[in-house]
Amino acid sequence: MRRSDREITDKNEIYKVMKNCQVCNLALYDEEYPYIVPMNFGVSKEGDTYALYFHGANAGKKMTLMEKNSHVSFSMYGKHELVTGEKACDYSMDFESVCGSGILTKIEDLQEKKEALKVLMDQYSEAPIHEFDERMVQAIAVLKITVTQVTGKRLKEL
Repeated sequence: MRRSDREITDKNEIYKVMKNCQVCNLALYDEEYPYIVPMNFGVSKEGDTYALYFHGANAGKKMTLMEKNSHVSFSMYGKHELVTGEKACDYSMDFESVCGSGILTKIEDLQEKKEALKVLMDQYSEAPIHEFDERMVQAIAVLKITVTQVTGKRLKEL
């Protein structure tokens, strides 16, 4: 990272930034150009290892591309605020962001799918219990990124 003064190196701080994000941009390999799609997600951390979870249809472009190449990248940003100035070059943006890469897999086990969906729900809801319709859980695809590389960046604490 060129601006090491903005780098977040503490793994717990990176996790906090991820927990404050609402959308994860998922990038998959698609021949000439990357395919990028914004998605709702959930994040978990065990030790220094992160996992990102997504849900969606069992068919479509994401699924086709994942089957061809499971190596993916992602980006997300949380808090951000415009900083104005007297001149155009004085403007800036206070922000927190995380970028990374990993391996995307489809979760097949029903219990593991429910656990992943709970992580996803915890990203957006503080409800202590999440109940899932068994038929819906079986019908949807639940995807997991096992994160292999991650960087965090912050310009000023917000």
